[in-house]
Order: sequence, then structure tokens, then C-alpha cells
Amino acid sequence: MTRKASMQAAGGASMDPRFHGLWAVTAGAAPAPRPLDHDLGVDVAVVGGGYTGLSTALHLAESGEVSVAVLEARDIGFGASGRNAGLVNAGAWLPPDELPARLGDDYGNRLLETLGNAPDLVFEIIRRYGIACEAVRNGNLHCAVGAAGLADINERARQWHARGVPVCILDAKETARLVGSERFSGAMLDPRAGTIQPLSYARGLAQAAAGLGARIHAATAVTRAEYGATGWRLSTSTGHVVRATRVVVATNTAQEAGPDPWPQLQKALVRLPYFNVATAPLPAELSQRILPQGHGAWDTCKVLSSFRKDAAGRLVYGSVGDVSDRPGDAHVQWVRRCLRRLDPDLARVPIEHRWYGWIDITATHLPYLYQPGPNAWAIFGYNGRGIGPGTVFGRALAELLLGRRTPDQMPLPVNAVVPIGFKPLREVFYRSGSKVAHLLSKRF
Repeated sequence: MTRKASMQAAGGASMDPRFHGLWAVTAGAAPAPRPLDHDLGVDVAVVGGGYTGLSTALHLAESGEVSVAVLEARDIGFGASGRNAGLVNAGAWLPPDELPARLGDDYGNRLLETLGNAPDLVFEIIRRYGIACEAVRNGNLHCAVGAAGLADINERARQWHARGVPVCILDAKETARLVGSERFSGAMLDPRAGTIQPLSYARGLAQAAAGLGARIHAATAVTRAEYGATGWRLSTSTGHVVRATRVVVATNTAQEAGPDPWPQLQKALVRLPYFNVATAPLPAELSQRILPQGHGAWDTCKVLSSFRKDAAGRLVYGSVGDVSDRPGDAHVQWVRRCLRRLDPDLARVPIEHRWYGWIDITATHLPYLYQPGPNAWAIFGYNGRGIGPGTVFGRALAELLLGRRTPDQMPLPVNAVVPIGFKPLREVFYRSGSKVAHLLSKRF
């Protein structure tokens, strides 16, 4: 498919296939673009049309108690919500014991429970609102590479078992049966997890929220935010103003240059590029061999990769780095080597799509709950795992705004933003280092 055709299929000129790839082509219809064309007053203004903002708006709208408007600078799901691999995982990237170690027993265990139950909420919302997003919940596989990887997943499983979570350690033979490759020394199967079409899910959240009365305004960037005696005054790129008593900032990493009313949030984040490629639909016999039960998977390598199939049987494979349209792109050539090592027959399957976006990394590898101003809240910094956290934290923010929980009952403590030192250098290091690693790595 040509770039022009992909953009037309996406339903909007800003859904460039370099950034949204397969998901822009196969996603369900986007809500009708509705830039803000008049001044507006609402109880709650949500800035950002990704998972966190849309989940917040949906749960506020479900209550019927407040008016809410979502202000998205580009398209719904334009950022990481429309670009990720679509793995709905439970917990954090960190091993379970690390959360209480870093946050204390109270908040650490509360966050573990919240994130552990996050896939339940994702798949319940999908069921409740009939969101067509290729949802599959057969569990995901954390695949061990070598002895060190096997030790890692065994320790993670031990920690989960101590908390009563029935993750399962698979030996190399059973892993080979479920992955379709003998390249791994074992795997941890987490039955709580699954996969979705991530852009379709974001659009479905927007449709559901709008159906309950939430106002969804795309192509409406917030350019200035001022707090006064009557509450918040948000100036927008359309020339109109939104007045709100409360604000939720759900922008996460800024994807485009432009005025940022809350630049302090970006100081706590390092941007890490992450790309995906997608093959053509696999031939039937090969599709029955590779991930035959529809699991999502990722590995234990330091420069990790993830892989899964979509509903049409395409293999989606991703890792750290940004991809270009050049035929010799180091990341894409590395993927081709990986596919051959997974199964030699994959070498004959062409790669049809490539795209990339950004992962936000915090210093602690945990998200922040932050107050950027009076009656304003932000949760951000998901460290590459956004579908479950964005959804469940959105519900928590809605409950906070509705007075159903207090700040000290949130899954995270309220923190001040701690800037990350040498941020520009770190971002250059991750970007260039991933390319060097993929140039030199044979994988597995």
C-alpha cells in the first residue's frame, strides 16, 4: 500500500504511516474530527486524546455528574496510544518486589494490585461498549533468552506466586510449541494479559465517551493555561477558549513541537524511540506454527523486542529504535535476521509496514502522579507499558475528580517532578545506541 493510500485509510492527513503503520490501515473508523469552534465551559477539561485522557473522560461521563471535554492537539490516539505493539500486560516492567521497595509497602502493593487488575478493566470496557479492536485474551509470554533470561523469569514468577498470581513457567519444549521457535530457553505465561489493535481501542474509547455526552475535540491544541478566581482558562490553537473548574493533563510525551503549557512534565521524562514492522499475512501453515494460540510475546534481552500476530495473521515485530523508509535501514534488516532465526520460512514473507513512536522513561521506571496547578492533575510516564495503566489510571483520576477517593487513596503518591539529568544526551544515546546494537546483534 502506498503512503498516500495508507493516509487515506487512516481517515486523516496526520496519520502518517511512518508513525502509525499497520494500525492506521486496519483501525476502525475514527470519531468525526471536531476542532473546537466556539468558546466552551465545562466542569472538567482533559488535555490529551490517548488512553489516560479518554479513560478519564469515559468514566466521568459514565457518572453523569459532570460535563467533560477532551482537547487533542492532533487525532485521537495520535501518540503512543496509536503506535504501540498492542500488548495488554499486567504489572509494571519492574519485577513485583521492586514496587514496594521503591514506593513503600502501602503504595507499592496498592500500585501492584492496580496494575495487576488493569487488563480486567481493559477487556471489560471492550466488552461493555462493543469496541471492535481485535481483542484476544489468551495470555502473553515473557520469553527467556539463555540462562540469564531463564533466571530472570523464574524470579519474577516466584514473586508473583508469593502474591497469589497464577503465572506459569514453561520449559523450552512448551515454549517452542507456543512460540513456534526453539530459540528460547523458557517463558513465563501470564494469563491476565492479551493483545488488541491499539488504535482501534483508543478510537473506541473516544466513541464510547462521546456516546455518553463527553465532548471530543481533535485538532485542538492547548497553547496556554491560566488559573484564576473562576478556575482554569485554556487557550487553544483554534482561537477559542475552554473554561473549566478542573483539568487533567494527559499529554505524556509531546509528539510535536509547539507551545507546552506544562513544560515541567517533560523534564521528568526521557524519550526512547520504539518501532514496529509488520509482515504480510503469514501463509496458513506458517501461521499455524508461529504463535498458534494468539499469544503476545516479548523477550528478556537488554534491548528487548516484542512480537505478536494481528487478526489477519500478520506478524508484528518491534524493538527500540526509529525506522526510516530507506531499504537498508539497520533496524529493519535486524528484524529480518530475527525472523529468519525464529523460523527460516519467515524469510520468504515480505515486510509490508514499518512505523515508530516514543516510550517515556522515568528515573524510577515508575509513573508519576503530579499536580501541575490548583485543581489540576496528571499521571504520566508509563515506561513502555501504557494500555493497562492508561486505562486504569484514567478511572482513578475520574474517581478523584468525582470525590470518590482522596489523593492519598490513589495508586501513586503525589510527587514533585524530579528532572532527569543530561536528558538530551540520554535521548541521543538511546537512539544511536539502539542502532549500533541492531547493526551488530545477531539476536538469540
